[in-house]
This record gives sequence, structure tokens and C-alpha cells, in this order.
Amino acid sequence: MAEDLVFYTHPMSRGRVVRWMLEELGQPYRTELLDYGGSMKAPAYLAVNPMGKVPAIRHGGTVVTEGAAICAYLADAFPAAALAPPPGDPRRGPYYRWLFFAAGPMEAAVVNRSLGFELPPGKERMAGYGSYADVMNAAEQAVGQGLYLAGDSFTAADLYFGAHLGWGMQFGTIEKRPAFEAYWARLAARPAAIRAAAIDDALVPPQQGG
Repeated sequence: MAEDLVFYTHPMSRGRVVRWMLEELGQPYRTELLDYGGSMKAPAYLAVNPMGKVPAIRHGGTVVTEGAAICAYLADAFPAAALAPPPGDPRRGPYYRWLFFAAGPMEAAVVNRSLGFELPPGKERMAGYGSYADVMNAAEQAVGQGLYLAGDSFTAADLYFGAHLGWGMQFGTIEKRPAFEAYWARLAARPAAIRAAAIDDALVPPQQGG
């Protein structure tokens, strides 16, 4: 039933990644739309996520926040969708590696760079990502080794990693490299990705003013 899986989001947020994940699952879910500074910070939602940020999901009695954690949880909760290598499969290593690389080093490096923050010379070891250049080179190597990050099948790691690349290239926070563009083009053509984008695009509130 849709009531068993609830998705808290805003159409212009990181929730778009989780929407894509939910559409890949093919399971019914209910969407709770929140607005910035309003319902997102209201007591009812703070009881779900004290950070007052989206996305979040409630699956039965389980609440999960943080995009990568949600994707990993859903992949395991709905194994029939085959979005994660099963436990014990050697592909599980690269699956975890690149899923959390995107959530950690990649996002931190891209956000810091887009905000104009530069690490002081010689302080790279203090940052988990080292440098933006290191992150981009590692990402290029990851997507250039095959069709997907963990073997020959699409997984939640590709979804999360690819969404970061696609979003970053669209808004200029990630440099366009041929390997990135080819990888993202394959993922963006997936029916679930197209369907999820259409759902969220239709929910974007109209621009205020003239």
C-alpha cells in the first residue's frame, strides 16, 4: 500500500534523486510536499528529521534521511528491483565505494568550490576530498571503466553518483568531461529517470512576481 512508504520532499531539492530511486523500484509510495522555511521547519516534520531538510522517507515504522542512505536502504528493502548487489557479492565493494564517494568527497568538493572556498596550500590532508581536481579525476576513472560502477548492471550507486554529475554539469559546478557526459546520457535516458523528472518538474511552484 502507498501508505507504507512515504516520501518527504520539495521538487527543487535533493529529493529529486530519491524520486528517481522510488520510480526505479516500481513500488507505490505517497509524496508529502514541504516548503522551505514553512512546513519543512514545522514541528510535525522536525519530528521526522530534526534537521528540517529533505529528502526523507518513512517505510512502515522506519525513518531514513540523507539521500545516499535512503538509496542504500531502499535498494536493500526492495531486492526484487535488483538495484544493489546482494550481500557477499564481490560487486558490493565498488557499489558501496562509489555510492558514498558521491555522498562524501564529491559533494563536499563541489559545494566548497561553488561557494568559492579554497583550501589553504598544504592543508589538503585535512579535507576528506583532498582537492577538487583529485575528486574529478577519480570520478572520471570510475565512470570510464565500464557501463556501470559495480559491474555490468545499473545500481543505486549509479543513480546517486550519476545524479550528482548530471546536476553539476547542468549548473556548471562540475566540469564537463566526455566520460561524464557519456555516462550521464546513458542514465538520463532510463524510463524511471525521465518519469521522475517529469513528476518533479510538474510540481515546481510558479515563479513569483512578473
